[in-house]
Amino acid sequence: MSALEQFSLRSKVAIVTGASSGLGVAIAEGLAQAGADVALGARRLDRLHETAERITNAGRRAHVVQADVSKVDDCARLVQETVDALGRVDILVNNAGIGVVGSALRQRPEDFRRVLAVNLEGCHWMACRAAEAMTDGGSIINIASISALTQYGLAQAAYAASKAGLLALTSDLAHEWTGRRNVRVNAIAPGFFLTEMTEPLKDGLEPLLRRVPSGRAGYPHELTGAAIFLASDASSYVTGQTIVVDGGFTTG
Repeated sequence: MSALEQFSLRSKVAIVTGASSGLGVAIAEGLAQAGADVALGARRLDRLHETAERITNAGRRAHVVQADVSKVDDCARLVQETVDALGRVDILVNNAGIGVVGSALRQRPEDFRRVLAVNLEGCHWMACRAAEAMTDGGSIINIASISALTQYGLAQAAYAASKAGLLALTSDLAHEWTGRRNVRVNAIAPGFFLTEMTEPLKDGLEPLLRRVPSGRAGYPHELTGAAIFLASDASSYVTGQTIVVDGGFTTG
């Protein structure tokens, strides 16, 4: 197999959660362009159909499932519907996530719990159900954040805690499943990307972006290369790792 062929996702089936906007759309489209059929999960059904059109335009099959990953039954249903519609599961990208910015002292308990339920618990249950379905092995990619690695001045205790927990979860599942199930588990920690989620924070990001060696925020398509690498045979000896894609911010 040539070096380029190692990156091919032909005959693979991927699930991408949070595929209705932002990084999830870009990752799903990138996986399809690399050859994968893609199941798309999120709460906003209309936006999922828009993403599905991108997948079919890339010449691959798409399957849409309305799901809330904070609900264990929805996680199981998303995986089962993927198997029923596309035949198998080889790749899971745990991208669904929410964030709350504000003082820890003013944060409501229900808001804190909701962030953990989506960002951490949802990733765990999606990973468990996907690993069970990966009968020929596979790759799980957790989308974390540089907030799990460093503090950059935005008050978002719940979000940071959930993403730090996700890195620990990644390491633990990699140790548990890589040898036993041939399921690799890795994470990507994005920096500041221009997405729907970060749009409300745009003004507050300006001073932070001045600290980024690349001099700007990232564009969603700039995350797809890391996702394709971790999803493909090119990373067959990589597990339990975190790839940071942040324009160099965490080097300072």
